[in-house]
Formats: sequence, structure tokens, C-alpha cells
Amino acid sequence: MRIISGKHKGLRLAEFAGAEIRPTADRVKESLFNILSADVAGADVLDLFCGSGNLGIECLSRGAASVCFNDLSADSIAVLKKNLQKLKGAENYRVYNLDFSACLARCADKFDLIFIDPPYKSDAGLSALKSIAERGLLKDGGIAVYERDRSFAEVVDGLEKYDERRYGKTYITFFKNA
Repeated sequence: MRIISGKHKGLRLAEFAGAEIRPTADRVKESLFNILSADVAGADVLDLFCGSGNLGIECLSRGAASVCFNDLSADSIAVLKKNLQKLKGAENYRVYNLDFSACLARCADKFDLIFIDPPYKSDAGLSALKSIAERGLLKDGGIAVYERDRSFAEVVDGLEKYDERRYGKTYITFFKNA
């Protein structure tokens, strides 16, 4: 895993051992950030199931105003902190070690970008989308990005699915306020 653009371009990130954790592949991340390119600089970002911090750190590298990282796993937070130490001078982030629902309940801020990349076998992503809509956590013009292993057919009151892309076995679904 590496940072693909911005002031930290080329920086190699620490990864997890084993196959249990599934970071966003570089080619998927590159396509995702090509789509989001105009939306990252100056954005307030929430990386809700951050794992190693791959997506949020890419945002910091590309000039995001702030990134809130969250993951329930202590192992994920340890890898994230190793990766954040590599970013010299970056201080515009917060790190939480909470269940996603507790994190969303604590959010007093609204976000321009919210990344939702839960374990594929869980229903946490749909629950997170519903909570984001109910709490009004997306700013006007904000985008929620949901990564999973199948197409998204559900309806979430308050959010509108406006795009979906497939990259091999990975689907990226984009939402905005309805």
C-alpha cells in the first residue's frame, strides 16, 4: 500500500499481516480518488472503519482540512498510528477507537466526505449509512462512499445513491443527501 498523490506521494504504509483485514487495493483507491479529485482538498473527512488509515491518509496527503479516523480494532489503531507517524508535520487529524455507532453518535461536526469500508460480511455499512442520514452528518454537497463486495440495492431514507462502480470483486457506491 502506498500514497498515490499529494505531498506524501509514494509513501509506503504499514499493512496488516494475514488475510483477515482487507485494505482498499491501490488500483481501486486510484480510481476512487480520480472520481473524488475535486472534493478532497479542504474537506472535512471521516474514515469510519479506517483499518490502516489508507483512505484517510490519502486525503491528508491531498490537502484535506481534517480527517477523523475511527476503528474498533486495537490492532487497526496500532497500524494506523504507525502510518500517521510517517506524516511529518500533519496534525489535522483525530483518532478514535470506538464502535462505528458510538463514533457516529459522538460526531458533533458534519463532513464533506465519509468513507464506509466495514468488514464485508457485516451489516455495519447499511447501519452506518442510516445513522449518517438520520444524524445529518453530511454537509451540503457532501459524499458518503461505501465499499463492499456486492452491488447496493437498498434504499436509505435521507440519502440518494448517485453512482456505483465495480472493480473486480469490489463495489464502490456513492451517496449524497436526498
